[in-house]
Amino acid sequence: MPILSKQKAACFFLIASAILLNANCIFAQTTVSLQGFNKNNGVTVKTVGSKIDLTWPVGTTEHGRVVFDLDKNNPLFKSIQATSKGAYKEIAANLNPEFILTIGKRDLISQNGWNIFFDRVPLKPFKAYNVEMDKTNAAVKTEGSRTIVSINGVKASTFSGHIEVTFYNGSPLFNVAAVMATDVDSTAIVYDAGLVSKNPAWSKIGWAKVTDEFTNATVSATDTSRNVEVKYRTIIGQTVNGSVAVFPAPHQYFYPLDEAFNLKFTWYGTNYRKMIPGFGIGIRQDLYGDHRYVPWFNAPPATRQRLNFFCMVSPADGQNVLEQVKKFTHNDQFIPLPGYKTMASHFHNEYTTSVLLKGKPVEDEPEYVRVFKTLGVNIVHLAEFHGGGHPKGPDELRLKELNTLFKECEKESHGSFLLLPGEEPNEFFGGHWLEFFPKPVYWIMSRKEGVPFVAEDSRFGKVYHIHDKDDMLKLLEAENGLAWTAHARTKGSTGYPDLYKNEAFYKSDHFNGAAWKNIPADLSTVRMGKRVFDLMDDMNNWGLKKKVLAESDIFTITQQNEMYAHVNINYLKLNALPEYKNGWQPILDVLKSGNFFSTTGEVLIPTFKVNGAEAGSTIKVTSATKSIVDFSVKWTYPLNFAELITGDGKNVYRQKIDLTNTTAFGSQTFHIPMNLKGKTWIRLEVWDAAVNGAFTQTVWLD
Repeated sequence: MPILSKQKAACFFLIASAILLNANCIFAQTTVSLQGFNKNNGVTVKTVGSKIDLTWPVGTTEHGRVVFDLDKNNPLFKSIQATSKGAYKEIAANLNPEFILTIGKRDLISQNGWNIFFDRVPLKPFKAYNVEMDKTNAAVKTEGSRTIVSINGVKASTFSGHIEVTFYNGSPLFNVAAVMATDVDSTAIVYDAGLVSKNPAWSKIGWAKVTDEFTNATVSATDTSRNVEVKYRTIIGQTVNGSVAVFPAPHQYFYPLDEAFNLKFTWYGTNYRKMIPGFGIGIRQDLYGDHRYVPWFNAPPATRQRLNFFCMVSPADGQNVLEQVKKFTHNDQFIPLPGYKTMASHFHNEYTTSVLLKGKPVEDEPEYVRVFKTLGVNIVHLAEFHGGGHPKGPDELRLKELNTLFKECEKESHGSFLLLPGEEPNEFFGGHWLEFFPKPVYWIMSRKEGVPFVAEDSRFGKVYHIHDKDDMLKLLEAENGLAWTAHARTKGSTGYPDLYKNEAFYKSDHFNGAAWKNIPADLSTVRMGKRVFDLMDDMNNWGLKKKVLAESDIFTITQQNEMYAHVNINYLKLNALPEYKNGWQPILDVLKSGNFFSTTGEVLIPTFKVNGAEAGSTIKVTSATKSIVDFSVKWTYPLNFAELITGDGKNVYRQKIDLTNTTAFGSQTFHIPMNLKGKTWIRLEVWDAAVNGAFTQTVWLD
């Protein structure tokens, strides 16, 4: 065999090395599947080498554009652009979505399994992990009006999954999610997230102060990361060409707490938590919450947890972009709806005991009242003396406290606002429950031997003394009041109402049912508050015509708080508010009838009828013809689905209506034929892309 010269050998080595390097690049290149992509939905997708170039319509004439880089050594978002008068402008470049997953231990033993609230996760061992991205392969698919780019190969500790970026036709909105699951049981999590670059991608960072004043901060590469207290849960990166806003789902991101404190839910700067090198903007959680019970999010085995945030891209400046973001929550307000009044329930503000009875200075209009009015709440149902006051007496102290509460409620009730007294007694029935009377009622939660059930007082009129559950039912009947289970099947109501469902007081039509709140929180679910919806369906199948209203169950009410995220609202079918001095029986009548819907605020259900009958009605259904369900929906975020839930006294059935073809800010009426033969009830839920939702009360079928 001839011996190669040194020159020829060197040349051969270089050629071989180049071939081998090229082969390695080919094998390392991430594959992209377009099998599920619909080319006719207004979105264009081009794949060149390791890049995915995606454009989508963000309005009538304008477009957004994101260029993905699937090279493992480069940031995922090579370029984020938006058009202005048809011309693309690059808003930001070389950004990576970063996530920190903090994993703790869920107590599944001491109380009620995954429905637990009384858990202090951060007081047990926990650890934070960076979510690592490997970009093994990618796919682009179409679901209705949205386009989803999925990139496999993300991992954090025992969690693994993929990145999912969802673009919404007709809106400059997109959602970035690390969708991950674990096989480890008894897991609780929280997460922080954001957009990060090696060097600052922004010239300014903007946000709204809690006073609703927009402010900017100039950017320096040496800025140490800073946690920021903001209004509207939004942080905005700005460049000379435009802005990108980063914000969480307005309700889903906030796991349940007793307080709605503003815990600085956004951040910007370098080396966030000393875990993310580079400069970023994003969303965050305080690991210790309100320092009371801090349950974090459930993460049961094999559930796909969506660690996600929204982005809005625009050629406008930060302040104008924030105005666009605010539209998705109606400026953090519960908007008026013709023929309805808004009602929020279950607030332990304790203004009576903490201010009035202590002789502290009193404003003409207290801050907590201004907060409710700013939110757009017409009716506030309080839950006072919860851990304070003297509910069992001495009588003089108890009567003074009630009288002070009633006077305060009357003082603040005028025009389009009613402040109504209520308590969470936690006596007599079992568990925790709320009471609601249609006028001021003086009652004491104890009755000694020889003391009558009711007696006349020269100052206050009738005064009731309550000894047991039978007395309490008599009081509700005598004064036409209502009661319902607070936070059913969790917290202090663990086991209820199941444990008293056969009691006379529960079967009474004065016991209205239960209340809805998102406890526990779980980032894998397509709806919030499953605990209560399961109960609602159980109560329906029990055959008792109970109702479920939305509750908030929070303490401090201040302008500084993150109120909108934690308040749930009821829209009562009511044309006008009653005057306080005349009592508020019409409000209780609506609650008792079930002619209302409940919502997080972004989804509204103005009409819901079954064969022409509204929620709360009882109708006869013949098997000869199909029934007709008519309903209308208004929304801000694009909708995901509506669901008609029925039961037959034993089983629960679901008919899902896919609404992924909807775009942001719309309204639609629905006319759905259904075979309701053998069914005894029906109700409706509607949920959107940010897991905001609304639900109706039940229509009963004979």
